[in-house]
Amino acid sequence: MDETQALLLWRWSTLLQLTSLAMVTAFFGLLARANPRPELRWWTRAWAANLVALGVTAIWWLLQSASLFPIVTIFYVAGKTAFALLLAQGAWTMIRPGGRLFTTQQLAATLAIYSIGAGIVLRDLTSVGIVQHSIMGVLLIVLAVALWRSNAESVTWLVAGVTVRGLLALGEAGAYVLQWQQPGHGLVASLVGPAGAFLSASSSFDMGAEWLVVLGSVLAVSERARRALEASHHRLILAQEDLRQLADRDPLTGAINRRALREIFNDVQTSGAMLLFFDLDGFKQINDLYGHVAGDDCLRTFANALRESFRPSDHVVRYGGDEFLIVARGLDTAGAKARIDDVTERMDRNFGPVWCGFSVGVTELDPGGSPDMALQIADQNMYAAKNRKRR
Repeated sequence: MDETQALLLWRWSTLLQLTSLAMVTAFFGLLARANPRPELRWWTRAWAANLVALGVTAIWWLLQSASLFPIVTIFYVAGKTAFALLLAQGAWTMIRPGGRLFTTQQLAATLAIYSIGAGIVLRDLTSVGIVQHSIMGVLLIVLAVALWRSNAESVTWLVAGVTVRGLLALGEAGAYVLQWQQPGHGLVASLVGPAGAFLSASSSFDMGAEWLVVLGSVLAVSERARRALEASHHRLILAQEDLRQLADRDPLTGAINRRALREIFNDVQTSGAMLLFFDLDGFKQINDLYGHVAGDDCLRTFANALRESFRPSDHVVRYGGDEFLIVARGLDTAGAKARIDDVTERMDRNFGPVWCGFSVGVTELDPGGSPDMALQIADQNMYAAKNRKRR
């Protein structure tokens, strides 16, 4: 390949890469605006720096001014190095939320010192290519290894893209080393021509590898966003369940509120259940004579006695002011009587300044039966028991 062909190939591949970088930079800018994740902001800056580096190079090739070479070198090495470092910063922020590899001030100072030094020391295109591509390749390979060893989720494609781009940079550095060799014979001399062709088309190779980096970045962010959304949805469900439990629980006694009764009856509809309707005796007189504090204590004591006397699977419902309902699946008449006796014993043991007696009505809700009818019968049985006590 002669120099004219190499120059045309370089211009074509550079034009393609410039167009590609402009699209990638705009894409990340819009993505970071729509989804303000910290890694996307760093990656937007990384691709912008890469675009600046290639842009000043293209301008220099168009002008071909030797006096501009040091300035072009400064911007080129600063942009390419910033690209690798900002890419690493974004990746680190993604896998270590809240963490940073460096501050913006540290990055600016490092780039200034390095780029100005390179502008002073590096006097030709070959030396710039050797130094900058070597540094960039090493930085990207180190980043790929760090991502791989982090065991972070959803970074496989990003690791692959960064690795390929890093290896290409090292290959380009090697090609520049071959270009630096003095004309001669042997294996090295035979590689000079292919190395020149590779460098002429290197922008096209770089573009392909960089799109792989873009793909890996987008997949990593989208997968993490999906996981975050799922976690947020799960937390929302848990919060809704907590709110529902709070709404379904009586804050005074801890018993289930009456509003949850319909769901309880739906749960026992096919199997049936024993209903026990409790009502405290003389509760109005307790409030009138001893005050509402004593009445509240009586309610809490009675609710605790019900929970301790019945099974954990039985539902203790505060049906009204001083009325409680037990819905017990699989409990027979003898078991219900034994638990009523246990409630009586617990209330006698917990007898304080105010004695809290109770009356209870029992009925059985048959499988597929009417809960409302069973409730009515239990209520009637409770009032019958209360009337017998009065007589």
